[in-house]
Amino acid sequence: MRVSAAIDIPESELIERFTRADGPGGQHVNRTESAVELRFDVARSSALPAAVRARLLARRDHRLSDDGVLVIQARRFREQPRNREDARARLVTIIRAALVPPKRRVATRPTRASKERRLAGKKQRGSVKRSRGPAWSED
Repeated sequence: MRVSAAIDIPESELIERFTRADGPGGQHVNRTESAVELRFDVARSSALPAAVRARLLARRDHRLSDDGVLVIQARRFREQPRNREDARARLVTIIRAALVPPKRRVATRPTRASKERRLAGKKQRGSVKRSRGPAWSED
């Protein structure tokens, strides 16, 4: 499976499991295994460069198991071949997102004007809240 010019994932590294899908389809959905669960072992893959592997493993993704296996479930369509294509396309999208290293954040400090605007807004909000209270009069 081609991800980019430099990355080509062999079929032997992809594990597909087929299950019965939920959702629309009537009685047909109870008999056919059209949902696809695609597993890709990111931690042990020889097809991925070390930097891409590290970025994929560092992601806080609920589809990534503790032992570094990416699990994608595709049950959007009623046909198994379309669900297989969908799962593979989503895997390619995830890997392509990890190809680009994230931009480093440049630390900046707030300007004096922005600090003053923030404080003025806080004072204004406080005066609005103070004006809502009961008007106390000492007679």
